[in-house]
Amino acid sequence: MAYHSGSYQKGLLEGVHRLHFIGIGGSGMFPLVQILATKGYTITGSDVNEGSIIESERNMGIQVFMGHKAENVLGADLVVYSAAIHDDNPEMQAAQAHGIRCVERSVMLGYVSRLYQNSICVSGTHGKTTTTSMITTMLELAGRDPAAVIGGKLPLIHGYGKAGTGREIVVEACEFSETFLQLTPAISIILNIDNDHLDYYGTLGKLKFAFRRFALLTQHTVIANLDDANTRDVVGGVDRPVRTFAVNNPEADYTAVNIKMYKPGFYEFDVLEWGDFFAHLRLGIPGRHHIYNALAMCCCVRILNLTPEDAAVAAEHFTGAARRFQILGEVNGATVVDDYAHHPTEVRATLETAKSLGYNQVWAVHQPFTYSRTKALMDDFVSALEIADHVVITPIMGSREVDDGSVKSEDLAARIPGSVVVGGLQEAADYIKAHAQKGDLVITLGCGDVYKAANMMLT
Repeated sequence: MAYHSGSYQKGLLEGVHRLHFIGIGGSGMFPLVQILATKGYTITGSDVNEGSIIESERNMGIQVFMGHKAENVLGADLVVYSAAIHDDNPEMQAAQAHGIRCVERSVMLGYVSRLYQNSICVSGTHGKTTTTSMITTMLELAGRDPAAVIGGKLPLIHGYGKAGTGREIVVEACEFSETFLQLTPAISIILNIDNDHLDYYGTLGKLKFAFRRFALLTQHTVIANLDDANTRDVVGGVDRPVRTFAVNNPEADYTAVNIKMYKPGFYEFDVLEWGDFFAHLRLGIPGRHHIYNALAMCCCVRILNLTPEDAAVAAEHFTGAARRFQILGEVNGATVVDDYAHHPTEVRATLETAKSLGYNQVWAVHQPFTYSRTKALMDDFVSALEIADHVVITPIMGSREVDDGSVKSEDLAARIPGSVVVGGLQEAADYIKAHAQKGDLVITLGCGDVYKAANMMLT
């Protein structure tokens, strides 16, 4: 009979020839499709919207159906579904009726990651995509041809991941719904642990316990941020080799010293390895917070038999992943940037970077994501958004949550002097077009579809 599995199965693909992906157009699905296609599996899939990912998959020879229909799964040996797909989906029901096995994407990711000798799994509340992209860049430029599964598009590899021929796979390891516990990292990285996804975990203590379980899955080395108190708590006493990095703690294995800006918003610094000079890094992306991401990359160098020069080259040549301070164009002579920041810590770091770049005025166009996060972190969002000179707030994107009426964007705006609430993305774009001026910086913030507002500004 069909079943849903939430645990790793060593023989998951035994006897499997054709896989069907429900939600195949998702950025998290695409790298799995790429990897499994190169391994010789026949793949089909379905989704509800056309897009660049589906176009790429069709160019690979994959049959993609528009719409979810029961007949789409017929002939499949295994069905892979995204977290957004529910049991009432007609393809899920058809798989159940026909005795076809079904596994959630994170289970397949865990299986796929084990196809490579060395898996580098990057976790943390903030910085996962950037650090995963940096490490992928380092391995790629060093000629290692790694596989990768990334939460954002990396221009160097023209996508959200790739099926490499090398021994390494770099995986963005997300803590939401404990999906990162499907992985068995050779190297695990914990960048930081902040109060996010508490709608799932309930308490920060339970969130930290999940990260500790993740660390204990590590086969070789745990890499951890010694400046982050929650991360220190998690890795303390873990019976695995631990390699640490920090900016403000000289006891860390890798530290950044002589930090300075070489141009507005862009940093360079020396990295010390156990107190001795390791490399001089010049970051190709703006923002002081990226020093931590680069240090995490440096911690991998010796383990992967790379050189300090490989890290330095990657730091300078990595210019960002899509939706991570991505410059899109201009409106009225104002620069338009899009960023994925959706937690107050990320919003603060992004806006502080924006303010350091020397623009006349910084406009923040913020789309709150989920009612629970907006309500629980209201004070922190207010404090972070106030960094901008002007704040435009769209309606809350509920995503997986139902609006119970207890919080709305107006509650946030009421506490930020001079901020405005607009009715939607087009209204946000129209407001910016009417008010932003030459020499300003406009930045759209959020993990939903606020990037569409940025695109509307440019048309």
